[in-house]
Amino acid sequence: MPKSVSARKPEAEQQIDLTPMLDVVFIMLIFFIVTASFIKEPGIDVERPTAETRNQVKNQNILIAINASDKIWIDKKEVDKRFVKSIIERMHAENPKGAVVIQADKKSTAEIFALITDAAKEAGVTDIALAAEDS
Repeated sequence: MPKSVSARKPEAEQQIDLTPMLDVVFIMLIFFIVTASFIKEPGIDVERPTAETRNQVKNQNILIAINASDKIWIDKKEVDKRFVKSIIERMHAENPKGAVVIQADKKSTAEIFALITDAAKEAGVTDIALAAEDS
């Protein structure tokens, strides 16, 4: 019996080329990494005061937390009040459009809040906000 012209190739030779799919997946991975916005957390949870009115702040890259015992936290690290200005300057240089958002506990003092506000102004930041809860 003659062999058929449409004879199939052996199973070992039949493969799907995955290279184009891997290229697309790699390009998508790069796209998501580049376009992701990384939010820096202050490192502690604070009980924020309530406010009657509020405005949403965009580009909030510099988050500073003040806990009830007036300790300052930036980027999950406790910071001495003498170094707040230099840290704000460094973080503001990384993102000049970013605002300073201060998350102060209800029981914290106004002195620490004023110290951070002054340090931010001296560092060249003009957009400074206090985080608050809705009332």
